[in-house]
Amino acid sequence: ISGIMPHKVFIQATVHIKKAAARFHAKVGMLDKKKADAIVKACDEILEKDKWIDQFVVDVYQAGAGTSHNMNTNEVLANRAIEILGGKRGDYKLIHPNDHVNMGQSTNDVIPTAIRLSGLMLVREFLPVLDKLSKSFFKKGQEFKKVFKSGRTHLQDAVPITLGQEFTAYGESIKRHHDRIERASEDLRELGIGGSAAGSGLKTHKDYPVAMAKLLSEQTDLKMSPHPNLFEAMQSLAPAVSVSNAVRNLTLDLIRIANDFRLMTSGPTTGFGEILLPVMQPGSSIMPGKVNPVMAECLNMVCFQVLGFDATIAMASQAGQMELNVMMPVIAYNQNQMLTLMAQMLRVFEEKCVRGIKADEKRCLYFADMSVQVAAALNPVIGYEKAAEVVKTALKEGKTIRQVVLEKNLLTEEKYNQAVKMEKIVDPHGWSMKEN
Repeated sequence: ISGIMPHKVFIQATVHIKKAAARFHAKVGMLDKKKADAIVKACDEILEKDKWIDQFVVDVYQAGAGTSHNMNTNEVLANRAIEILGGKRGDYKLIHPNDHVNMGQSTNDVIPTAIRLSGLMLVREFLPVLDKLSKSFFKKGQEFKKVFKSGRTHLQDAVPITLGQEFTAYGESIKRHHDRIERASEDLRELGIGGSAAGSGLKTHKDYPVAMAKLLSEQTDLKMSPHPNLFEAMQSLAPAVSVSNAVRNLTLDLIRIANDFRLMTSGPTTGFGEILLPVMQPGSSIMPGKVNPVMAECLNMVCFQVLGFDATIAMASQAGQMELNVMMPVIAYNQNQMLTLMAQMLRVFEEKCVRGIKADEKRCLYFADMSVQVAAALNPVIGYEKAAEVVKTALKEGKTIRQVVLEKNLLTEEKYNQAVKMEKIVDPHGWSMKEN
């Protein structure tokens, strides 16, 4: 349908389940140890050596529930295990895809478990990326803490702030999203493996759910537990939706931050021109010397795509009926693609953009001095009404707030300097930016 093969981590998650099942069934005497060892060895070739990944050929848009992917996995592992035992591929008398590799399992509990497991594996890789980005923003916040600039609300001049305060806020935002995504991923830790075909555990050993959670935790170094209600674990994909929602919320703030960057670097002569982004490529094929905010633009595009992934997950999650959500393959694909794409984008964005941002301090200070909203600092001294009149006069006559106040003899120069002191405006309570 699309030519898109399963995500590598989704393949690994499914193979981890097959490996754990073979280990368990050998231990309780349900599977011949020789057969189990061959299946485990075949699994390890995929998990440890990246072998046979090209043999997982089922399109991500496939039959409902993921039966096609599960059967594909069973067949790859069975045939490789047969070879390990000295047989020929297809000789299912030695090892059978369903009877041995799929023992105690159903697509209906394997796929929701693989979704949870692959999500956990990718979140584990994603969180350090967010941590690094957050720290990079905080570092810039410290670097720019004395760079005065005009604040802007409604895209209109507002009271002066520092560039450092803006960047520290970006760092805090990413830090909080890191924590939200981490919390959302906790629900992925409860596994429904052992529910079998409909949630009842038909044809499974009574110790299977607990043992599988323990074995998978051991194999992946991720803490997991059996779901207390195997029916619910099969019917509901809410844990995947929670992670998707948390990533979507991050995405919305990233779009906002990228747009701020594009505004602050606009110009260089006819825009804000307050920050300088690292130069990545020529900005035009016809206008020489033009430089575009390409990394911020690229981040925007990735974020828009991620919002599409989230919308697909939301629609697919509510499309289940009765004991099963047959839309699981598209949920798996969108969840894993979302986490992978966002992680890679933010690695590059931190390295190629945030880390190398420089401030045009003179430009920033110029706008801070020119902002008529320094008049807000005069409210306690001359009152709101007089301050508003000063702003109107300054705009009408093209003068600074200082010039108008002194010309109208509203304050002496000394008192004006005391009231309109940049350090006092941007940090009136003496709050210092914390080292992060």
